[in-house]
Amino acid sequence: MLWLSKAAAKRRKGFFVFSLAFAFILTTLALAPSVMPGALPFLKPLTIDTDPENMLPADATVRVRNGELKTVFDIYDFVVVGVLNETHPQGVFNAKDLANVKTLTDYAKTLSYEQRAGTFANVIASDIIAPSTVDNIETESLGAVSFTWLMKTAPSTDQEAALIRDRMLKIPMYKGTMISDDGAALALYYPLSEKSISHAVAQDLQELIDTFENTGAVYHITGLPVAEDRFGSEMFFQMAVSAPLAMLFVFGLLWLFFGHVRIILISLLAAMASVICTMALLVLSGQTIHIMSSMIPIFIIPIAVLDDIHILSDFYDKYTPERDRLEIVNEVMADLWRPMWYTTLTTAVGFASLMLTPIPPVQVFGLFVAIGVFVAWFFTVTLLPAYFMSLPDKALADFGALQTSERAIRDQSWLGRFLRTAGPFAGHRAKSIIVLSLALVVWAGIGIVNISVNDNPIKWFETSDQIRVADRIINEEFAGSYMAYLHLSSDSAVNDEPFKAPETLRYIAKMSADLEAESNVIGKVSGLDDIVSTVYRELYNDPAAYRIPDTRPAIAQTLLMYENSHRPDDIWTFVTPDFQDAVLWFQLKSGDNTDMAQVEKLVGDYLNRNPPPRTLASEWFGLTYINLVWQDEMVTGMLKAFLGSFIVVLILTSLLFRSLSWGIMAMIPLALTVATIYGAVGWAGMDYDMPTAVLSSLSLGLAVDYAIHFLARTREIFRRQQAWEPTLREMFEEPSRAISRNVIVVGVGFLPLLAANLVPYQTVGILISSILILAGAASLILLPALISVFQKPLFHRERITE
Repeated sequence: MLWLSKAAAKRRKGFFVFSLAFAFILTTLALAPSVMPGALPFLKPLTIDTDPENMLPADATVRVRNGELKTVFDIYDFVVVGVLNETHPQGVFNAKDLANVKTLTDYAKTLSYEQRAGTFANVIASDIIAPSTVDNIETESLGAVSFTWLMKTAPSTDQEAALIRDRMLKIPMYKGTMISDDGAALALYYPLSEKSISHAVAQDLQELIDTFENTGAVYHITGLPVAEDRFGSEMFFQMAVSAPLAMLFVFGLLWLFFGHVRIILISLLAAMASVICTMALLVLSGQTIHIMSSMIPIFIIPIAVLDDIHILSDFYDKYTPERDRLEIVNEVMADLWRPMWYTTLTTAVGFASLMLTPIPPVQVFGLFVAIGVFVAWFFTVTLLPAYFMSLPDKALADFGALQTSERAIRDQSWLGRFLRTAGPFAGHRAKSIIVLSLALVVWAGIGIVNISVNDNPIKWFETSDQIRVADRIINEEFAGSYMAYLHLSSDSAVNDEPFKAPETLRYIAKMSADLEAESNVIGKVSGLDDIVSTVYRELYNDPAAYRIPDTRPAIAQTLLMYENSHRPDDIWTFVTPDFQDAVLWFQLKSGDNTDMAQVEKLVGDYLNRNPPPRTLASEWFGLTYINLVWQDEMVTGMLKAFLGSFIVVLILTSLLFRSLSWGIMAMIPLALTVATIYGAVGWAGMDYDMPTAVLSSLSLGLAVDYAIHFLARTREIFRRQQAWEPTLREMFEEPSRAISRNVIVVGVGFLPLLAANLVPYQTVGILISSILILAGAASLILLPALISVFQKPLFHRERITE
């Protein structure tokens, strides 16, 4: 690959024109379908997809069944609005607040949004759960039930508002769901035809709420769809802030190390070109911009300057005005082409390993970062040599270590002095360093065993964010804002309407009550039994009659009466018209995957311990359950990807070094780093969530670079020196300075992610920076210690025998 750099140095104008034209053409083609629709019909316009459900393939069984069952039972995802008033003695049940609640609900019915040409998504007005859209159910006369609007008009007095509250508390279906147990707070549920409008709905509702007179009421808007949709809306803004910040950080550090703006400018331009070309290729391939692919720029930028720093560092140490510049450039590239090519391959393999996961957006992310790695390598090995040859002599005035000290190899900067001390320490304290490393592995192993696999889209926001505050308050006041659905079906070939049978409905009612009592996560379980029991109680005007009737005709009578209500179709949200299938609505107080998994196990165990009166098949669906499934797929997929790519990179490094021993050496700092970081995650009690899982494979692609550079340069120097001590001293001059500069620049390059207000970005920033810095430190400390102990077998090929 050295010929490419030499060609670029000689034909610099041609390579500059080619690079500029390549980036321009790709960008134009990527933007054209969006800027000029229809002009290039063979190209797809830019599309954005922020739905976490698409973490699973479209044909995944759980997704297919979720769509089918939601259609069968007319179930939609909700925007949840909690209304509390802690200043009024009647809470939110006063005339002014209930008038505002009705105004808000009437407004919600009108919300509609154009999604695609000619298609609209809206709030499902007929299924809204709010005081003005549901019935008051009470005895009209013995044997007759009255269904009247609970709040047809807003109350004019606080006494009328209190009457509405009392009626709601009498109806078990509303208690805990729409009204808090203490009768002071309200929860409103606005169903959406498509969850992709949830953030827009939340914003529009909030705009109306902001116009209400201050009555002391506080409105909290939350729900899984809102969290997921809002995250998708904000992630692009966060990347628009984080990517320039990363560029600024990298620029500042390069300027600190090399001191010449014109010299380091090419590195930033090459990084920008790498990002532009990679994202353009992503769009041209027809891929959507997803949560994962939105983070590609922040990964490409630091990666793109990895090799640049080695070239700049070596050029900085070798340059003098007296020498022929082309000779210096060729010498620098001759020293570095092999480790740069090795690290490009291993980095690309590390990211490409993400294609082994069963998560499509992660596969796309891994593939295109791998492509970006090769694009960055090409720009580095061509544009930098060409640029160096294009600079006038005055631009290089006072540039280089030889300009300020007698010999470049004796760099007197703080970094040079520190490394000159660290090298002999690592070599002479080898056994102690190895023992400490083994102790660190044991400590990390204990932490890894204690890692908890968990995620919750609500927790993608900071604890002080209003959506987190709303989530916490609503789940304290009500039965829960997280919905999971249990589908029950009879496998009987004969349609005998099993869910009209008294014994079946009694079983469901008892199971619901038992599960609510057993779990603090399950706030409430709702089903057909609630409708039947409520109507049956009002038929007899007797609280003791709140139960399942003893006969099928009696059950049929209660359902027939309910069909006279204003919402007769509510029956079919719990059972199919042939009464062969039913669904139980689980309101959960937490959307954590661990809690959903606990509920799934609890229900499974209950069904095994207490078999229903007839054989019933069960399956889960709903957004909360889908999140559990794709997170499990993510964790197992990332583990497979990491193990697979670890083996591939080990084989690759062994082939590149032509030695299994040196290949294993290259992987040791990485293994120690990953173990330490994930051990710390376990000890700190952090959740092993989506970004934490992805980082295992990402770290493999990046962190092994330092070890490869260290080992490749060590072998080259040993071939000249033929002794370990002088090799160690020389390694901790220019080669280690370049590695250290890389560690600092790339490690700090990810820290701008901490400025984001989205927790996954913060997690990626702190963990990837920690991984890269620790991997660099392990390469510079542990590797010389290991080589000192095992130098004889390691260098047997490099030794010149007499």
